[in-house]
Amino acid sequence: MLEKIMQFFDSEDILKADGFDEAVIGFCENSQRLIYSVTQCIKILEKEMTEEEADEYFWFNVHQAYVGDKTPIWCIDNI
Repeated sequence: MLEKIMQFFDSEDILKADGFDEAVIGFCENSQRLIYSVTQCIKILEKEMTEEEADEYFWFNVHQAYVGDKTPIWCIDNI
């Protein structure tokens, strides 16, 4: 998904969340921001930590990080 987005849109203006390329599920054309699956991000983190640690790390260190207007969109897809 990420490769297709980067080819179709100007990749210089797109901000990626390091280590979460496989969790990209879409792109918002209006804001030029990538959309990530929260579920997939946590699964990626679980490769190196427990489920509880991954969940906590994501919500406090990844989700809360604001890096300007291009901060990724986090899709809560596990409800």
